[in-house]
Amino acid sequence: MSSIKIRSKRLGDKMQIRTLIAHPMENGRMRDKDSDQLIPAHFIQELIVKHNDKTVISSHLSGSISKDPYFVFMLNNVNSGDKITISWVDNLNQFDSEDHFIK
Repeated sequence: MSSIKIRSKRLGDKMQIRTLIAHPMENGRMRDKDSDQLIPAHFIQELIVKHNDKTVISSHLSGSISKDPYFVFMLNNVNSGDKITISWVDNLNQFDSEDHFIK
């Protein structure tokens, strides 16, 4: 099961793309409450949004983003049947990707 949930909604002549990513987003500076040890850094480093296999957004992220991040994008020229792909890679080289077809 993917860690990425994608929803789309037409707003006038644009398409709103909303995504929720299940990820711990640990920055490496927080301590475990029980052991008082630092929790290792584990965060998304790169987020890529593709429209019909063409990259439209490529962003580099850091550990300063909250757990389970939520992103909203507005895209132009999106039609029914178009494919939106959202993928991420984190600092531990884990990754995920999810496709969403516009209705």
